[in-house]
Amino acid sequence: MKIVLAQRKDLDGIVDIYNQAIRAGRCTADTEPFTIEQRMAWFENHHPDKFPLLVAKEGNELLGYLTISPYREGRKAVQHTAEVSYYISYNHHRKGIASRLMSGALERCPSLKIKHLIAILVGSNQGSIGLLEKYGFELWGCFPNIVEFGDDRIDHLYYGLTLKD
Repeated sequence: MKIVLAQRKDLDGIVDIYNQAIRAGRCTADTEPFTIEQRMAWFENHHPDKFPLLVAKEGNELLGYLTISPYREGRKAVQHTAEVSYYISYNHHRKGIASRLMSGALERCPSLKIKHLIAILVGSNQGSIGLLEKYGFELWGCFPNIVEFGDDRIDHLYYGLTLKD
């Protein structure tokens, strides 16, 4: 498995993996699948020199991806803070792929001038909570019961990590 910067040809697989999470439910606050066209601008906004989009590949197969995205874009006081998100193909869960992606992202943060990473997630996503805590992220905030899946209400969590200089 290799961790590399995403290329345009990876977008189909990235969208497929995200739509898996949407269909599974309770892994993201999005509830409607996306088309490739709907994700094009999002993809193009992930410039490798500031907000990279990393993919895990084995041969030609896309196993998962991780994005580093702006947090409160345009606000200078938080310009060294970014949001991290990751999704793994359901065919490849529990194989260490998310860990490899997270390690790759953390290695890049100093050159990207990122001092703080924030992960925003649905409170029912225990797999993500475990991964974040493994890497030293801590619960920085909780918006109780604001995520609505039908009649169910779930917390929206903010996990954060201050990176070492």
